[in-house]
Amino acid sequence: MKNQTLFLLFFVPYFAFSQPVKGDYPYHAVNFTQVTLQDNFWLPRMEINRKASIPHNFSKCIETGRVKNFTNAAAHQGKLCSIYPFDDTDIYKTLEGAAYSLHIYPDPVLDKLCDSLIAIVAKAQEMDGYLYTARSIDSVAGHSWMGKTRWSKEEDLSHELYNSGHLFEAAAAHFLATKKRNLLDIALKNADLLDRTFGKGKLMVAPGHEVVEMGLVKLYRVTGQMKYLNLAKFFIDARGRTQQYSKTSKDMWENGSYWQNHKPVTEQVEAIGHSVRATYLYTGMADVAALMDEPNYIDAINKIWLNANTKKTYVTGGIGARGHGEAFGTDYELPNEDAYCETCAAIGSAYWNYRMFLLNGDAKYFDVLERVIYNGFLSGVSLDGKSFFYTNPMETNTRNGKPTGEAERSAWFGCSCCPTNIVRFIPSLPGYMYAHKENDVYINLYSSSTVNVALDNGNKINLTQQSDYPWDGMVKVTINKFDKNNFNLRLRIPGYARNEAFPTNLYQFMDNSTKRAVIKVNGQEFYYTLDKGYAIITRDWQKGDVIEINLPMEIRRMVAHEKVNSCIGKAAILRGPMVYCAEFADNNNRASNLVLPDNVSFTTEYKKDLLNGVMLVKTKAIAINIEENGTKVNSQEQPLTLIPFYARCNRGAGEMRIWLPRKVNNIEILGY
Repeated sequence: MKNQTLFLLFFVPYFAFSQPVKGDYPYHAVNFTQVTLQDNFWLPRMEINRKASIPHNFSKCIETGRVKNFTNAAAHQGKLCSIYPFDDTDIYKTLEGAAYSLHIYPDPVLDKLCDSLIAIVAKAQEMDGYLYTARSIDSVAGHSWMGKTRWSKEEDLSHELYNSGHLFEAAAAHFLATKKRNLLDIALKNADLLDRTFGKGKLMVAPGHEVVEMGLVKLYRVTGQMKYLNLAKFFIDARGRTQQYSKTSKDMWENGSYWQNHKPVTEQVEAIGHSVRATYLYTGMADVAALMDEPNYIDAINKIWLNANTKKTYVTGGIGARGHGEAFGTDYELPNEDAYCETCAAIGSAYWNYRMFLLNGDAKYFDVLERVIYNGFLSGVSLDGKSFFYTNPMETNTRNGKPTGEAERSAWFGCSCCPTNIVRFIPSLPGYMYAHKENDVYINLYSSSTVNVALDNGNKINLTQQSDYPWDGMVKVTINKFDKNNFNLRLRIPGYARNEAFPTNLYQFMDNSTKRAVIKVNGQEFYYTLDKGYAIITRDWQKGDVIEINLPMEIRRMVAHEKVNSCIGKAAILRGPMVYCAEFADNNNRASNLVLPDNVSFTTEYKKDLLNGVMLVKTKAIAINIEENGTKVNSQEQPLTLIPFYARCNRGAGEMRIWLPRKVNNIEILGY
């Protein structure tokens, strides 16, 4: 495959503050400006995001009246043109994605479009900083979800603070990417209104849909103004203290758990309620905990993470089992066909797991994050970047001649949070690759790239990573430059290369492998020790030193915990970070009739002209077929082709399964 190069000049996440930061994460991300990507997997997707997804999202925001809402709000007349009062955020998130793109590829046309949209947003903002188009258009009948006065239904469904949070995130990105203040000034005016309105002795509200906490932290990082960080903490601490919910009801709206508002955050121990809201809360808690030294926050999110990842996470990294409330289910409630797994929840999980690593320095969080980005997240966008999935189930079947569930991606949704979230998340991925602490350089994700790392002791290091990951497990790291030669290199050895299917016992490999990750330094095998999932190489480095990591890319069968009823007697296939599925297009137009026996062997084949280039897994399966006009069944062996889960549904709608039965235990006759 032809190598492609992209110089990533993203915004600096830890900007020069006007005031010193009291504290921060003990592990430090290497910011985007220091990474140059030469990658065959993610780089083409970033290019598609720039050329297709961003223009598509802007076009849809115009077509569906989201932009018109701001024009009507400025005039205080007309009606809300779209469906929901949070539709304002689709403008903000697309602007955020465009900001990243502008910093990668200077584009005067896109820059001018952003400025024109920001000018429309500015005109819609009220004099005191309030910005919420539904109320500005019509303060009485703007939308049934909003209250009679500002924020009076914020703890329900008005989403006023949710809108602010996404505005703040977009503004920080746009300012740091372009150095323009036009969107930042709008955001600061709104944030100052929130600071005057909410707080001790003022209005006490727990945001109905969390994200304002994350946005305020980003404004704090940009400006150094402590009031924004204090307000983020105030909103977090308000949870479980502002409304009296039923303590006996099991209904998540009545007991407050839908909003994670049933208990103070430091008393919560379970991933519960609306999954996107939850992960945004846990991410905000991690940010505030790191910056303000809040060990009780850390204790809570550690317990919640353990609950989520031992009992409530899909094999793809997806979360949120239930369509009802877009929520986490009960422990081990992980249905396959009815899995909700919202794309936004996958993004929220990535945000949260990233912060958990920055707090703890443990590779297990990147094991989850990697599973998410290659599977639960990436399945949400088509290969051409112009259609999307809101939900990402583990299987689709046939009912009455039609595939079940959301079997085809859509160009847009009434609630289109996922497409605009995808647009801003994809270009952020290079910033997750590297980290450092004290004298240690961490390589967390494998992808061809060059990075500059500045260690805490002033040592500046430049190294290059070469790989065809995720299709190939061979990674070559070259030490190019350094100021001091005695630093430590920490290489993440993924769980799949350590006989660990998942960081907890929720998923396990059916058998152990004798293969291990092999590391060589200048051609000589290096016998490493592991610390929190990282192989540590300590030496006095020489320029030109080469480290080779050979990760075993075996095809492994996984089984789920015995309490996951939907997966009893079934196996799923993992190769490297990729979860595989059987799709109709490769398997005689069926997937629901396939049995994968334990004794079959597997082969791989890379097909550069299929699905934009994909590694296939091939084997044999037993197909259960119906004969004689539905009065007889037989079984026969047939070839089985598996594709990565993310690539599904790019060739039409039809059956798909991740979990395949290992043998036939029973046949149920359905009357469809």
